[in-house]
Amino acid sequence: MDLAHRVAVQMYTLREFTKTGEGFREALRKCAEIGYPAVQLSAVGCMDGDSPEVSAPQAKAWLDEFGLRCVATHRPWARLSGKTEEEIAFHQALGCDYTALGWLMQEYQDRKHEGYADWCREAVALSAKYAVAGIRLGYHNHAHEFDEVDGKPLYENFVEAGPALQLEVDTYWVHMGGQDPAALLRRVPGRVAAIHVKDASPEGEMRAVGEGVLDWDAILAAGKVSGVEWYIVEQDVCDRDPYDCLASSFRFLSVR
Repeated sequence: MDLAHRVAVQMYTLREFTKTGEGFREALRKCAEIGYPAVQLSAVGCMDGDSPEVSAPQAKAWLDEFGLRCVATHRPWARLSGKTEEEIAFHQALGCDYTALGWLMQEYQDRKHEGYADWCREAVALSAKYAVAGIRLGYHNHAHEFDEVDGKPLYENFVEAGPALQLEVDTYWVHMGGQDPAALLRRVPGRVAAIHVKDASPEGEMRAVGEGVLDWDAILAAGKVSGVEWYIVEQDVCDRDPYDCLASSFRFLSVR
């Protein structure tokens, strides 16, 4: 399949290294040195807040310096929905056409299906504004969205929202939610432009891709037919040096 040119680093993996501009630039350099062509910007501390140390244009300059692309972000819902024009400008400065919400706010979660459905309606309406600017809007899952309430998984609300809402499927969390990542990808073709790839040990601990029990032949085959553009390596908790984990994942994926 030759994924070497379609594998990215989720910078959340390196969040302890990106609290300062100097650390962020060095992290980008090391990702490029491993061989990654792209990143997702999430939990980059030096870019957070109303007066960040590193602006989007500065980040883009460093990305260009190391031959990297920003292919996705995670952004706060308060900014995505409340400061939409600023967020569009932010993503355009990065040259990024994809953003996702990484966690549903508690006030929506508390109302179960009703809350999930309400957020989905808001997201679909908002996605139209981003679409005009060429930016796709999505949602990143964890395991709890696959809990059943009244006989229906909460995640079905995202599926039922329709194609305007992208689904940034996280393979590890789908697996931990008791579901099959490959089967989910095949259910939602055209809505999974970017997914998160991480592996799991038999005990459920996070592992580098290819070092656990997930069926990567099936997942990658499903990704191919479902239109996945970017396989974004994320490891929230690393069992050793994060860069070593990222290098292992890249080696595994790049020969597929």
